[in-house]
Amino acid sequence: MATLRVISGSAKGKRLKTVPGDSTRPITDQVKEALFNILADEVLDIDILDLFGGTGAVGIEALSRGAKSVLFLDTSHQAIKVIKDNLQTTKFSQQATVIRGDAFAYIQNPSRLGYDLIYVAPPQYKDMWEKAMRLLDENPDLLHDDGQIIVQINPIEWSEQNYENFIEFDRRKYGDTELIFFEKPYDDLDDDSGDDVESDPNENDILN
Repeated sequence: MATLRVISGSAKGKRLKTVPGDSTRPITDQVKEALFNILADEVLDIDILDLFGGTGAVGIEALSRGAKSVLFLDTSHQAIKVIKDNLQTTKFSQQATVIRGDAFAYIQNPSRLGYDLIYVAPPQYKDMWEKAMRLLDENPDLLHDDGQIIVQINPIEWSEQNYENFIEFDRRKYGDTELIFFEKPYDDLDDDSGDDVESDPNENDILN
């Protein structure tokens, strides 16, 4: 496996530890750079929930680029140790919370609501992303109204799903990695605003 590193920001160039075995879904530097090129300034001052923390590479990259905070979750004690070590290396421990716990349980009983970004990158081929999205759809307040959910999967894992509270608004494929972006649908207020403009037919008479 290639060495992970922080690509940009205040911790640029710092090398990150990886988790032994196949219990995590590492993100390559190529995909990570593409992801943060898409997010650009949207990462500044945001609060992030990383449901399957793994090495912590995504959340740490976000912190390096100006994110306010990240909550990392993982069930693996090895992953938790690696995340904490990587946070110490990059000096972001004070901006992060690391919890060894089940992501699905957290979604149903979170410590806070209104995250700006929720990242979903569970171990591959276990239908875990689908379960996570179903639970998020049942608990939409976990995401801020202007926030987004990003799912990282292998393209062969994709299956069409329908959600009541989220819509897909973007999708990017990089080799064997696919990123799918979800947000809350916006209410269409154009008609109402148009009615307001036309609601005073006597305006010209008053001016005259």
